[in-house]
Amino acid sequence: MKKLVKIDKKLLFGISFFGVLVLAIILTKIFSPYGVTSIDVNNKFAEPSFFHLFGTDKFGRDIFTRVMEGGQIALLVGISSICIGLSVGSILGMYSGYSGGYVDEVIMRIIDAFMSFPGILFALMMITAFGSGTFNTILVIGIMNIPHFTRFARGETLKEKEKNYTLSAKTRGASDWWILCHYIFPNIRGKLIVSTALSLGVSILTEASLSYLGLGIQAPYPSWGSMLREAQIYFLTAPWYAIFPGLFITLTICSINLIGEYAREKYNSKG
Repeated sequence: MKKLVKIDKKLLFGISFFGVLVLAIILTKIFSPYGVTSIDVNNKFAEPSFFHLFGTDKFGRDIFTRVMEGGQIALLVGISSICIGLSVGSILGMYSGYSGGYVDEVIMRIIDAFMSFPGILFALMMITAFGSGTFNTILVIGIMNIPHFTRFARGETLKEKEKNYTLSAKTRGASDWWILCHYIFPNIRGKLIVSTALSLGVSILTEASLSYLGLGIQAPYPSWGSMLREAQIYFLTAPWYAIFPGLFITLTICSINLIGEYAREKYNSKG
C-alpha cells in the first residue's frame, strides 16, 4: 500500500487561495458583464446580491469586477517590481561579494545609504519626483527591492566563494564572471527564489499603501489601496465597499507569505 503524502495545511490554503484569485481574475476579464469603469448612477451602493456579488460603489460600479481588476494590477506591480529588484540586486550583490575590497566597500555604502531611508518615505519621494502611474509605481517599488536582494546575494556569495569548487575553478583560470554565472549563481539560486516569494507580499502591500495615499495607481483604474481610500467614509452605510478590497489584500498577502514560508522551511531542511 502506497504511503500517503501529507500536505501542509498552510501551504494548501496559500496555494488554493492564490490559485482561485488568479482564476477569478482571468474569468472576470473574459466573462464579466460589467466594465471596470462603467458607471450606473441609478444603482449606487447596492448591497451584495446575485447580480453584484460584492455590491456596488458610490458610482454604481460593480465592486467584484473592480476588485478582480485591482488584483490583476497588484500582481502585475508586485511581480514586475520583484523582477527588477531581483535582477539588479542579485548582480550587484554577487559582484560585490565576489570582488571584495574597494568595489565591495563602495557598492555596500551606496546600498546602506538607500536603506537608511524608511521604505515608504523613499517611495513617496520617488513618486513625487517622477510622478504616479502604473509604470512609475513598478519602477519605484523595484528600486526599493534592490537593496534587500543586493545584501542577500552578497551574503550568500561570500559563503560560496570560499568553497572548494569555487577555488578550484579559479585555480584553473576561470574568469570572475564565469565563476559567478556557472558556479556561484546556481548554488544560491534556490535561496534567491525563496527570498523572492517572501518579498512579493511586501511589494503588493507597498503598492496598496501608495495607492491608498493617492500616489500609486490612478483613477479610473482600480487598486485595492485606492478602493479602500474611497470606501472609508462610507464604512458605516456601505461596509461591503471597504470590506472586500481589504479582505483581498489580507488574504493575498497571507497566502503568498504561507507559500514563501513553506518554501523556506523545505529548502532549509534540505540544506
